[in-house]
Amino acid sequence: MTDVLCITVTYSPGPTLESFVDSLVPNGFPPARVVVVDNGSTDGAPEAVAESRRSVTLVRSPGNVGYGRAVNLGAQQAGPDEQWLLVCNPDTLATPDTLTRLLEAAHRAPRAGALGPRVLDPDGSVYPSARALPSIRTGIGHALLSGVWPSNPWTRRYQQRDVSASETAAEVGWLSGAFLLLRREAFEEIGGFDDDFFMYFEDVDLGRRLAEAGWSNLFVPDAVVTHVGGESTARSADAMVTAHHRSAHLYIAKTHPGALWRPVVWALGVGLRLRSRATVALARRRG
Repeated sequence: MTDVLCITVTYSPGPTLESFVDSLVPNGFPPARVVVVDNGSTDGAPEAVAESRRSVTLVRSPGNVGYGRAVNLGAQQAGPDEQWLLVCNPDTLATPDTLTRLLEAAHRAPRAGALGPRVLDPDGSVYPSARALPSIRTGIGHALLSGVWPSNPWTRRYQQRDVSASETAAEVGWLSGAFLLLRREAFEEIGGFDDDFFMYFEDVDLGRRLAEAGWSNLFVPDAVVTHVGGESTARSADAMVTAHHRSAHLYIAKTHPGALWRPVVWALGVGLRLRSRATVALARRRG
């Protein structure tokens, strides 16, 4: 398994990082390597894991540079024989044959640039990790109604929960970046993650650009991971809401360039800022 490099990005991850790395051991780490790109942790967890596990290399980014840029820094550590990049959040847990299943699917589909497993929430329910690329209409409907009417048609069209719950592999618009096997050739061809996205939507944008370059995004349901949730995002909930809405606006701007779209993009930006503030205020009142 020395042809795979795992990259994970940390920001005070707490004990989740150790559990994540331990879940990779049955998947061939070591001899495969894990690169931990740290965005400025203060809890000592990345240092402790790097010191205690020989498969782990710690790389320090120049501050909190965001998720996609940190992954790109980690990808620069890949050696000539490491032709696969396993990009994972440190708050995921792999099952023993997760990577084997993903690699088997990749060898059957040589134009698959990204492959993602079934992602389970801690209670065992299926998270909709294999989704359609959002159009403006779908995005607006999802943003306005998902909180009060979860089964609305726009959210259903975007989340494709039936695909994530299926037992059949499927090509989709994009795959959750929580646990993602990337063909290094495809990743480098499109220039990696877009550094402009600090956090959120970098995986949506990656899936879009892979498809535009002729690669597919393949959902592999017989590979399974659990997304347990991270300490760093829980401590920064307000900042994460703001980052999500900013990235949504950035994605819209990037996918709808030109003068004709400029008023629409501007109006949606205003709406997203207002929604972000309202969401944060509501969360604070409930807290």
